[in-house]
Amino acid sequence: MKLILLTDVKSLGKKGEIVEVKEGYARNLLVKKQAVEANNKNLNDLKLQNNHKEKVAEENLEAAKELAAKIEKVSVTCKIKAGNGGRTFGSVSTKEIAEAAKKQLDLDLDKKKMVLDEPIKSLGVTEVTLKLHPQVNAVLRVKVVEE
Repeated sequence: MKLILLTDVKSLGKKGEIVEVKEGYARNLLVKKQAVEANNKNLNDLKLQNNHKEKVAEENLEAAKELAAKIEKVSVTCKIKAGNGGRTFGSVSTKEIAEAAKKQLDLDLDKKKMVLDEPIKSLGVTEVTLKLHPQVNAVLRVKVVEE
């Protein structure tokens, strides 16, 4: 009997897959609401759901590309206390960069998507990579100046 899985089933398949199982096992899965019979109506519904998921994924990719293009053109300025000889007190973290981007550029950037090995502890311009989408990365220029 052919079934469409509604949830991930261990050792059988993932959500949305069409699987062939014995009838007794199928009845048990149907009772648990983990699968439905693969008839024409259910196959058509699955096809529509997959098309919708693809469309949403495409829109998310396009939005990420547009945001990346916008980010590449701008820079953010962060202020930090510094002493004699340009020695800094403290550092600039991803949280501070995200707050500065919100204030200066009106961009909501997630601090968790910023790739910064260690906080910025020097004056000058530093490039910070943002992972906006699994396929899209952007580089934001952060200018650190003395307060």
